[in-house]
Amino acid sequence: MSKFAWMNNWKNRASKNIDDATQRLKKLIPVDRIAQTTSSWFSVDDEQIAEILTTVRAKLPTTEALLIGKPQAGKSSIVRGLTGVSAEIVGQGFRPHTQNTERYAYPSEELPLLIFTDTVGLGDINQNTQNIIAELEQELDRTNQRARILILTVKISDFATDTLRQVAHQLRQNYPHIPCLLAVTCLHEVYPADVADHPPYPPDYEPVNRAFKAIQQDFEQLCDRAVAIDFTLEEDNFNPTFYGLEALTETLADLLPEAESRTIHQLLDNNASDELGNLYRNTARRYLVAFSTMAATLAAVPLPFATMPVLTTLQISLVGLLGKLYGQTLSPSQAGGIVSAIAGGFFAQAIGRELIKFIPGFGSVIAASWAAAYTWSLGEGACVYFGDLMGGKKPDPKKIQSVMKEAFTSAKEQFKNIES
Repeated sequence: MSKFAWMNNWKNRASKNIDDATQRLKKLIPVDRIAQTTSSWFSVDDEQIAEILTTVRAKLPTTEALLIGKPQAGKSSIVRGLTGVSAEIVGQGFRPHTQNTERYAYPSEELPLLIFTDTVGLGDINQNTQNIIAELEQELDRTNQRARILILTVKISDFATDTLRQVAHQLRQNYPHIPCLLAVTCLHEVYPADVADHPPYPPDYEPVNRAFKAIQQDFEQLCDRAVAIDFTLEEDNFNPTFYGLEALTETLADLLPEAESRTIHQLLDNNASDELGNLYRNTARRYLVAFSTMAATLAAVPLPFATMPVLTTLQISLVGLLGKLYGQTLSPSQAGGIVSAIAGGFFAQAIGRELIKFIPGFGSVIAASWAAAYTWSLGEGACVYFGDLMGGKKPDPKKIQSVMKEAFTSAKEQFKNIES
């Protein structure tokens, strides 16, 4: 189905609304006050936005993973491995959740596919273990339809695991239906001295096998499955960086419901960013309908340049809203900077379209359809920009421009029946 196919049902109605609104603007508002007045009229209903997001969220196969382990036990590395996001972005993404936990929603709080809850300071003598358990139980008691899993992380060289076993024992006793995975990490720390890189998985070194077996025995009655992994940074020069990732994802697939396990596999697929981008862009397009219609309404008022400040404000608001959808909180000035950065030569064309308004009976039609199409294409370009940032990539200006041009051409065809 064409990405614009679903617009056909409302296109005629939207065109009539645009025409009616334009006539009301011409009759009821003095022309010298239009630019100052209309900007306060045209805003997206927050309740409508919340309703859209709630509907989409309810359909997402979201998994909540409680990462339970000491600091430096590889919890954030598991997040990197499962999301493909850089260490810097993961570090910035964790937010305080309770007194003893932090939370990271991927790709964003608005539309999460994976939610990681990390225990902070577990094993610290200054931390009250029962408080940590109580907070985790409170999290698990929340009623929702998401799949959940406990992931216990233990460094292969760490055998002081009494506190972790205490936490796991109590949680498993109270929530036996929630699967529990033991992830033994940092395997290279016990490699033989003459080994400089990972062997084919799984590693078959006596120190690794002995330590892994001993830790498995310690948690034998507490975990459903165990997996040995070693997720490092690129600068550590171990290849592959995410050693044992396939074993981890296969184990998660065995423990999670089908839809959630399929989502994790898709996230790790080579086309993951495209699939995820489509999810967010399809949601964003619901906003683009409203903003493009508003832009056409404003542009149809035959006042050369008078609508440009209002349209610019409208488009900056759109980019700010899309940024929020993708987990980026922007001030108006920051959103304006992004508009300038991604729009390129479209602004020159915008000025040209404004001048056409001097031609009676012709200019307004072109300006209205152009404003709607340009607003749509700007939104599509912003989705690519924010999608790249969300995936830890540097936005590609050429890719953004290409998407905008294609979207502009398609949207112009859709909005060509707008009349003033």
